[in-house]
Amino acid sequence: MPIRTATLNKQIQHNGQRLHLAMASRVRSQGADHPPSDEEQALQEERRLLKEAKAQRQALALAPKPKAAKVVKEAKPPKQPKAPKAAKEPKEANAAKAAKAGKDHKPSRAEKLAKKAENLEAAKKASKKSAKT
Repeated sequence: MPIRTATLNKQIQHNGQRLHLAMASRVRSQGADHPPSDEEQALQEERRLLKEAKAQRQALALAPKPKAAKVVKEAKPPKQPKAPKAAKEPKEANAAKAAKAGKDHKPSRAEKLAKKAENLEAAKKASKKSAKT
């Protein structure tokens, strides 16, 4: 698994601290004239490799990323037409009316008005007949 860039930064920082300590101890003990020790050279080489890896990762981050291919949906085959249903026989109107007549029927407004008009006429005729007699 590749090392993260943040981890590389931390490794470079720790390497720099160790390298600085090694250089300071060499200068303090032997003087600035002496060549670097093997430990110093190893730390410098490691630091160089870490910096190269970091630069390589940054270049990779700037490179264009591969994009996922678009999903192509396959066309579904057309559905088979359904068989036509058999025609139903029409119900008889009289049977429906007869069934309704058997139940309690609530009269409509028009029926109420018609009945009221009939009752008024019957009352007028009845009063006329009674007046003559």
